[in-house]
Amino acid sequence: MSKQSLKFIVLIMAVLMMQSMGIGAALSAKSISGTVLSSTDNEPLIGATVQVDGAQGGTITDFEGNFKIEANEGQTLVVSYIGYITKKVKVGAASVLNITLDEDKASLEEVVVIGYGVQKKKLVTGATVQLKGEDVAKLNTNNALQAMQGQTPGVNIISESGQPGSGLKVIIRGQGSNISNSPLYIIDGIPGDITNINPSDIQSIDVLKDAASAAIYGAQAANGVVLVTTRGGKEGRAQVTFDAYMGWERAARKIELLNASQYMALMDEQARNSGADSYKWDAYPSIYNQKTGELNNTNWINEMFKDNAMTQSYTLGVNGGSATNTYAVSLGYYSQEGIVGGKQASNYERYNFRANMEQKLFDDLLKVGENVSFAYNKTKGIGTGNMYNNALRGAYGTSPLQAIWLDEQPARPDLNNGYAYSEATDWYQYDGNPVSGLYRSRNLSDNQNWVANVYAELQPVKNLKIKTQLGFNHNSSSYRSYTPAYTVTTNSKQDVSTVSQSMYKGWTLTWTNTATYDWNIKDHAFNAMIGMESERFQGDNMSGNNTLLDIFDQWSTAYLNNAVNLNTGELKGYPSNDYRRVSYFGRIGWNYQDKYMLNATLRCDGSSRFADGHRYGWFPSVSAGWVITEEKFMQSLKPVLDFFKIRASWGQVGNNSIGDYLFAAPVTLIGAGYNFGTGKGAELNTVGAYANRLGNSDLKWETSEQTDLGFDARFLNGRLNVNFDWYYKKTKDWIVQAPVLSTAGAEAPFINGGNVTNKGIELGLSWRDNIGKDFSYNVGANFAYNKNEVGEIPTIDGMIHGSTNIMFNNQTEFYRCENGHAMGYFWGYRTDGLFQNQQEIDNWIAAGNGVLNGVAPGDVKIVDMNHDGQITDADKVDLGNGIPKYNFGFNLSFNYREFDFSTVWSGAAGFKVANGGYRNWGNGDQGNYTTYFLQRWTGEGTSNEVPRLVNGDISWTNFSDLYLQKGDYLRIANITLGYDFAKLISQKWLSQARLYFQIQNLYTFTKYNGMDPEVGFGQDAWMSGIDTGSYPHARTFLVGVNLKF
Repeated sequence: MSKQSLKFIVLIMAVLMMQSMGIGAALSAKSISGTVLSSTDNEPLIGATVQVDGAQGGTITDFEGNFKIEANEGQTLVVSYIGYITKKVKVGAASVLNITLDEDKASLEEVVVIGYGVQKKKLVTGATVQLKGEDVAKLNTNNALQAMQGQTPGVNIISESGQPGSGLKVIIRGQGSNISNSPLYIIDGIPGDITNINPSDIQSIDVLKDAASAAIYGAQAANGVVLVTTRGGKEGRAQVTFDAYMGWERAARKIELLNASQYMALMDEQARNSGADSYKWDAYPSIYNQKTGELNNTNWINEMFKDNAMTQSYTLGVNGGSATNTYAVSLGYYSQEGIVGGKQASNYERYNFRANMEQKLFDDLLKVGENVSFAYNKTKGIGTGNMYNNALRGAYGTSPLQAIWLDEQPARPDLNNGYAYSEATDWYQYDGNPVSGLYRSRNLSDNQNWVANVYAELQPVKNLKIKTQLGFNHNSSSYRSYTPAYTVTTNSKQDVSTVSQSMYKGWTLTWTNTATYDWNIKDHAFNAMIGMESERFQGDNMSGNNTLLDIFDQWSTAYLNNAVNLNTGELKGYPSNDYRRVSYFGRIGWNYQDKYMLNATLRCDGSSRFADGHRYGWFPSVSAGWVITEEKFMQSLKPVLDFFKIRASWGQVGNNSIGDYLFAAPVTLIGAGYNFGTGKGAELNTVGAYANRLGNSDLKWETSEQTDLGFDARFLNGRLNVNFDWYYKKTKDWIVQAPVLSTAGAEAPFINGGNVTNKGIELGLSWRDNIGKDFSYNVGANFAYNKNEVGEIPTIDGMIHGSTNIMFNNQTEFYRCENGHAMGYFWGYRTDGLFQNQQEIDNWIAAGNGVLNGVAPGDVKIVDMNHDGQITDADKVDLGNGIPKYNFGFNLSFNYREFDFSTVWSGAAGFKVANGGYRNWGNGDQGNYTTYFLQRWTGEGTSNEVPRLVNGDISWTNFSDLYLQKGDYLRIANITLGYDFAKLISQKWLSQARLYFQIQNLYTFTKYNGMDPEVGFGQDAWMSGIDTGSYPHARTFLVGVNLKF
């Protein structure tokens, strides 16, 4: 967005502000005094606002509810108070007015969604948190989960990548499993995928955090439950809404690389430190621009990124209905171009349709509903994984002396679509061309998701409701990729084109039946629910690849059937997934005068993913609440403390998010090549079959048990809200592969063993109030802390090992799960600064400490943890992990007349990031560095942090805390300023005409020197915090409109 546009926007907003604050003429007035009381208990309301209707200013009541204001006869006083219904009182002859306000029953009786039903918020005895749909929609996120960042304590949301269409890791109350930590998503009563939902269609998101709240979902709920309710129709005339925005994106932060002169100086220094002479740069003519004679000075990071990538969204909705029929229909479109490479390299598009309808029949005896939705998305992307599949990583290490284009060397063969390649460079012939790599390969994936959900609810007698619901979820996807023949380096080239394709389709059918009954016995209120649910899933997929497209060698014709190489092609079909589950569950609740509450649930799940004898699991829970403010001894605190409820809960839930048939011994076909001694060699070889993994029919559920203590409080007539929870969660019976002898002849079986504990606290604070009639505001803050520890892993060494070769070639394991440590901790050497001179090295060795081979002044000191005089794996220790211990957020919003402003901040602390972007070691000794290396050691006392430069650098080829940085950050996630023109336009048919401006990801406060401290990549599902060249989050400038007719 240009500076001129911004100035114009500011000017418009300033003019509107001045107009809305116009000062009316003063009239003669008399003094009116009086008292504002609560109609419930006749107590004075402290801080109630009293204002003359249509006038500026006003007053508030004192500690006894008294007020005084100037007004004329015939004018109207507007009296308002948080949690009460605003009242208008006409001024007559009397100069003393006693005004009573009624409680706003709607706000007091606010309900939240729970498993298979709803419940009054004040009666909830579990740990839940709710985010309203309007708060989700205002943030304009592609994925509704992003809107939850910083606003839902205890829910840690980590973006896996800033690439358009990328996913998010959602961790509720700490990681509990080595297989899957993703929560269960329930969309309008049936399991679904929240990423397929248009955020504008959401009515509310409720998160069930403790086991007592989630136990009603049994074996699916070990990682928590997210309940999404979409918008339904409302009785009344048809209302049409149109929401649209358009935005421009750019990288919020880029890593700084050495320029050509800096690079050459460091290369010379590195050569001298390695015992060689400085480079004779004039001997490499290709490093100079042939037209200007100047050095090539390519900033590969800048070349990879594109400014002003576009994002846009459009949603059209209609809702309305009668007393017996309601409907809500919406259409949506969203697109986002990538800031790396632009639309051609990475792009995401999504189309949405949703229709929710409900009919009431036979005088409300029967209620019938239908929810239908369709989502279609298309994604193009670049590699964002480890060093072998990461497009950005190459830009970190490629020499700035290499040109981007071949224009200056027209005689060279062009196998790279006009881009330069290193074999056209006489300086260093192993560098690639990362910009070319962005566009060389093409890929496209698309996904279609149909969901149909129908239900019928019968109320044969008062307070009894019988409901049946049938949900069908169909998903299909396809993927296609193409790479032409190319030459990048001697070691990186492809002589023929390649193509690959894959297809998948699957469906899930869920049938749920429940019966609920409510009854009272004097002051005792009871509710009971019983139900059963069955689910079946089937899915099939296949994939293929081939080479040599020949005359069809282009993206538009790159399909398997056009490849002509009949010898190298491969087509694979995979076993059909067939999963079935049956569940029986019940819940009973009791409360006495809304003062004492007790709830209990029990669920039994049967799953086809386990063998006979272990297919069924039982999951109980119990929770209780006590509203202390309903006690007589608390009444004296009522003017200050409105509501205080203590909660306690305990429950067990399970995790069956595993593959099918893990308990079985799968059979694999193979041409074994066995010689039968016939003298005919391989002629008699036939295809054989063998069990490639040992079976275990005793495999059972992972089980999570959790205890929760908390309280909910409201102060000062609902102005201040406080929520607090302490929890202890232990997940046991992990599903791991057992140790097995190599002579077993097959892979190890899956067994149960290992556990992890998570314990922590959560705090939520909010304050909402009015200042006068026209100004209202809301401030919120939240904080969560979690400590995670693994125990009893049943392997020989008590650990689950991490992957290798992630950040550089031949890199050994550097993260793992181990008894007594947090999940996914970084495992490496601890350092103690740098050796400053030879005497310091000699003294270090004399003290019995080990050193790395070839150590010299300027190299890193590795701490010899066991003091055995050697540096070995035995000296590697826990260096921290990549999952934050602390998560926090802040939000502020206010409304002044037609203006609205809001901001959301989110942050995390207590975690480390492995910064693999210091140097791309895959480019060898001539690879480029970041400017971090300008602080390197160049002589005694010059640095105690950044080692000297040397070929084959021993300081960096062993993973140590040199690679680790604190990832703590605080992000200004969103700032929005809007104005509603509807009153200015003053047309009855237009109820809202809001124009707004928004900035997303404005700034991130952090000491991390990579591009983004929020790094979700970890290779394994239980790992995060490895930055191998992560796709950063964009800074986005948006302009949008909200129209209602």
